[in-house]
Amino acid sequence: MCATLEKYVINGGNVLDGEVSISGAKNAAVAIIPAVILCDEPCRIENIPNISDVSLIGRILQEMGAEVKRIDKSTLYINPTKINSCSATSDLVRGMRASYYLLGALLGRCHQAKVCLPGGCNFGARPIDLHLKGFAALGARHELVNGAIIDVKSDGKLQGNHIYLDFASVGATINIMLAAVKAEGQTVIENAAKEPHIVDLANFLNSMGAQIRGAGTDTIKIRGVDFLHGVTYSIIPDQIEAGTYMCAAAATRGRVLVNNVTPKHLESITAKLREIGCEIKEFDEAVLVDATVRPLNRCNIKTMPHPGFPTDCQPQFATLLCTVDGTSIINESVWDNRYQYVSELTLMGAHISVEGRLAIIEGGSKLTAAPVKATDLRAGAAMVIAGLCADGVTEISSIQYIERGYENIIEKLNALGADIKKVYYDHTTDSSLRA
Repeated sequence: MCATLEKYVINGGNVLDGEVSISGAKNAAVAIIPAVILCDEPCRIENIPNISDVSLIGRILQEMGAEVKRIDKSTLYINPTKINSCSATSDLVRGMRASYYLLGALLGRCHQAKVCLPGGCNFGARPIDLHLKGFAALGARHELVNGAIIDVKSDGKLQGNHIYLDFASVGATINIMLAAVKAEGQTVIENAAKEPHIVDLANFLNSMGAQIRGAGTDTIKIRGVDFLHGVTYSIIPDQIEAGTYMCAAAATRGRVLVNNVTPKHLESITAKLREIGCEIKEFDEAVLVDATVRPLNRCNIKTMPHPGFPTDCQPQFATLLCTVDGTSIINESVWDNRYQYVSELTLMGAHISVEGRLAIIEGGSKLTAAPVKATDLRAGAAMVIAGLCADGVTEISSIQYIERGYENIIEKLNALGADIKKVYYDHTTDSSLRA
């Protein structure tokens, strides 16, 4: 029996030039779609990215009884009134990290939830202790079933409370928001995360009748309501997808206009691109990256929670810094194990040494084609950028990680002048790719 898989094949060396339009934000979509569970009427969600994570969460809701229809490639109709289960324990749930948002949404709707522990990319521990601490403060108790399923329940309606997060966890902030929207009284989340998709989720919930104030600051106040009405809502553009194409433009020494973005969300990224020598022009809903004006130079980066430099753009920038002269240092302060991609870049001729949370990049060496793999979503994007820059033909396997978060990446890159295609192969006979 043939074991057919997919890989990207990139003929490197082309300079990216032109315009690219950014899709809706993955991180917002995978929070807003579960949030529809809380609604008492159908909703229509627009600017949905057509990616595998969105397909997965939609199928999970269907398994729970919701009616989910794709109106077009970027619009979903979701009727949550038919949900007949407070459990999400199928294999689908294990396939994505953001499945843990089902806990908060189901707890808020049903006062109980049983959800498999999340999967997704593997670049560090994903403890949900802060999520559970928040649920406990609202009056819910939990237990771990068979080491793989979290069972959370409360005796009746949740009660608002004051919750302090030990660190600004995006996942915990979102999950507590979801659980608290229909709780009795007021919930205050202190040391809350501030990412744009948290603000987008709050805006979505408020458009349905929720009472949430302070999203985007470190203190979020939620006054519980009894009813949420259906809405049509458009998701924000994806800042990480935008940052990826901005990096690709710089790495290939190209000139790319990145459309359908919120420039304010990209400030930490554009600041670093300016620092290394790119010309950046900002418009109302677009950013122009021009790496043709002057030679690019080294820089140092430290990842931080928003509004700092995003960890989700760290691997892409590491690849870019491999192409410039000088020594650059990256300090990864968010995740413990986000340098798995370094061994793949090394195969392509990069000179990177990792010491704990630091990556020291000796730039300036020409990258050369090699068979590599995507070790996670953003690392996969870094491999694509490396392939665009490299001499020769680069083959990238495990591309399912990339397609979790990038819509039409092949079509978008080829429209900018890249030479990339997806091919199918039998991994039992294709010796060019590593397992």
